[in-house]
Amino acid sequence: MTDTYPHNSDPTTLPTTYVAVELEGELYVRWVEGGYFRADAASDKPAYTVVIPPPNVTGRLHMGHAYEHTQIDALTRRKRMQGYETLWQPGMDHAGIATQNVVERELAKEGKSRHDLGRDAFEQRVWQWKAESGGMIADQMRRLGDGVDWDRDRFTMDDGLSRAVQTIFKRLYDDELIYRAERIINWCPRCATAISDIEVDHKDRDGELVSIRYGDDEDAIVVATTRAETMLGDTAVAVHPDDDRYRHLVGRDIALPLTGRRIPVVADEHVDPEFGTGAVKVTPAHDPNDFEIGQRHSLPSLTIMDERAIITVAGPFEGLDRFEARSSVVEALRAEGRIVAEKRPYEHAVGHCSRCGTVIEPRLSMQWWVKVAPLAKAAGDAVREGSVAIHPPELAGRYFAWVDNLRDWNISRQLWWGHRIPVWYGPAGEVACFGPDETAPEGWVQDPDVLDTWFSSGLWPFSTMGWPDKTPDLEQFYPNSVLFTGYDLLFFWIARMMMFGIYATGQPPFQTIALHGMVRDKHGKKMSKSFGNVVDPIEWMDRYGTDALRFALARAANPGTDAPIAEESVEGARNFTTKVWNATRFALLNGATTAGPLPPAESLTAVDRWILSRLNTVVAETDAYFEDYQFAKLAEALYHFAWDEAFAWYVELSKSVFTEGGPAAEASRRVLGHVLDTLLRLLHPIIPFVTEKLWTTLTGEESVVIASWPTDTGYRDTAAEAEIAALQELVTEVRRFRSEQGVRSSQAVPALLELPQTLVTHEPAIRQLLRLEAPGEGFQPTATVPIGVSRVCLDLSRAIDVDAERRRLHRDLAAAEKEFDAAVQKLGNEAFLAKAPEAVVEKIRSRSANAQNDVDRIRRQLAQLPGQ
Repeated sequence: MTDTYPHNSDPTTLPTTYVAVELEGELYVRWVEGGYFRADAASDKPAYTVVIPPPNVTGRLHMGHAYEHTQIDALTRRKRMQGYETLWQPGMDHAGIATQNVVERELAKEGKSRHDLGRDAFEQRVWQWKAESGGMIADQMRRLGDGVDWDRDRFTMDDGLSRAVQTIFKRLYDDELIYRAERIINWCPRCATAISDIEVDHKDRDGELVSIRYGDDEDAIVVATTRAETMLGDTAVAVHPDDDRYRHLVGRDIALPLTGRRIPVVADEHVDPEFGTGAVKVTPAHDPNDFEIGQRHSLPSLTIMDERAIITVAGPFEGLDRFEARSSVVEALRAEGRIVAEKRPYEHAVGHCSRCGTVIEPRLSMQWWVKVAPLAKAAGDAVREGSVAIHPPELAGRYFAWVDNLRDWNISRQLWWGHRIPVWYGPAGEVACFGPDETAPEGWVQDPDVLDTWFSSGLWPFSTMGWPDKTPDLEQFYPNSVLFTGYDLLFFWIARMMMFGIYATGQPPFQTIALHGMVRDKHGKKMSKSFGNVVDPIEWMDRYGTDALRFALARAANPGTDAPIAEESVEGARNFTTKVWNATRFALLNGATTAGPLPPAESLTAVDRWILSRLNTVVAETDAYFEDYQFAKLAEALYHFAWDEAFAWYVELSKSVFTEGGPAAEASRRVLGHVLDTLLRLLHPIIPFVTEKLWTTLTGEESVVIASWPTDTGYRDTAAEAEIAALQELVTEVRRFRSEQGVRSSQAVPALLELPQTLVTHEPAIRQLLRLEAPGEGFQPTATVPIGVSRVCLDLSRAIDVDAERRRLHRDLAAAEKEFDAAVQKLGNEAFLAKAPEAVVEKIRSRSANAQNDVDRIRRQLAQLPGQ
């Protein structure tokens, strides 16, 4: 690869202030032009493959995308650095119903409908929309830093993927695993199509529960419903076989109000005798459970609405919308004295179309179905037998609960945009399925429906690799190494990919299924437009930088659990990236270098050996967390090592060494360069932009994207770690003491240090860190701080106004004692303890303990003041 970067380690090439937006776009373009993200099917490297969960072509980058993509990008960047031939496969889903709705809305602005254009012209209009407006999310993925192979960008309606869809449909059809039948489906009256379960949003809504008397006298039976209009399609009343209340009615016909029809009373174990009256109305054409009852008892199915949910039953309700009919039917029943009880409002879950918000209507419809039983069994066995691992393992139970109980899958949609079902009907009633390389006879008519979007996206792991052909890509990159996606897709997309992958190729599509949770707001609430808490990740990237957003998201990412995210977290992450920038710039200004080998351990100071020992521990921890998809833990480990150890201690402790100069300073400059080189590579998968700029400036190398991943050399120095831990304890305790005494951090204080032999060599650094002067003439220690075997004797006579500090502490002590006495008094009140909630009592106990701690602390401070 050519070196497109003007690299050197001159710190003046780094601005004093890190401005992310001025850096990120340029770096991403260079990465893509450098070919760093390209995957080579002819490579002899081990393969690592991840397919992107394809976002909808209508979509925009939302926080869930940013969360998921950050983690996938981190996984693939690390594997690339580890020497794998890494493919992160990009692409988009054609999103049948969502895309059709978008284009239909555009047409409506022109006063047209798709029917005005006709099917072929409408499809062309959708392709035109995709070319002009679709795929905005791809540009936003670039902004996020996604290291995908853009040369392999795929779309589920591409010719190659369409060929895969037709091929597998034909195979399933020929194997009698696809069939056509009339069943109950989710129907959207607005979109006029069947929709999948995942496209139904269940929301609690206030409705009305009415209890209706069917029949009269000894034949009377009461049923309750929230959908009174569906009684027009009732063909039975069902009771439990063991319910003695209705045993005399089973097998008899009763009068169905308003219709002039008589319907039977049937006994069915589906009925819960403890719920309501123990009797339920049965409307087989408009309820999935009723449909099953109807099948068991050979009941007729009466469809009472058309595709727009308009009543079609002849009579006074014909032509009414279903909701208009509901109130009209109730009013008519009330007029006949059939309403026994009414409960209003009655809150219950109602299904809505996720695309347009319309209330879903269960509807009996002729549709195409996949017989899933044998496919689902293979998908379940692959996990049970260990061919595929689910991570975290505790979510495997959810997977089995789904695949072990899958019902046949409705795959047809009454849309124009999508993969058209490859079944043709002949003039004499013939029916045939034709594959991609076959042509239907002249005069035959193709089925008008298209396939459920999940059908084509279920082929994604291998259709993107060129299946059904035996391509080099398929040979090299299938099965995928890992599928990384949200646990909410476990039931729909993941199960379908598992079924199709095993059926089509004989192999599961993934080695591991790693599941993450959902992004929520800082209060743990789901992000929703209706809640007003949706955040556009681009806004936070503009404000704080992409690396800051990515680091904040990674820091919140625990496997399989939801992730609350707040702007404060992103701001804190921005402060971290700034700290990394400033620390690297300081190191460069002080001669840190990556040139040449590390000095031998025996020639290094204890501080140098300590940081190298800690660095190797962090390398090992980072690797372990990556392998376990523990992004929050690896982000925390790197954050604390960088900020708390490398920057707050090693850099600070090295300042005195750099000031003194000589061989020790040269060795420390090399150690500092090595630490930063390694740290920047460890951080790169999560915060790629700032680490790229800093690493290339530090090392003069081409790009950290293609740098080698750090490895744990096994070097550990427990003696050095113990020595520096003692030093850290000493500095921390003296800083705490100074703070408690009100001594400014910038105030120099004369002090005598009594140190063990292991810390004597660190005295210059200790004095520098604590602003401690050597004890001069007239030195009078006024306070002594013991830390283990060390003692620090301080002369505070010139550092603080002792009388003013004593007065302040006495005021604070009085307030703390008053707070303590009040808490003790309440806790001693038996009547209060008997009546107060446990949470209130616990709060008082906490106040008491905190007040006691304050009293002890202030008394200790008073005792340590000079002149006591």
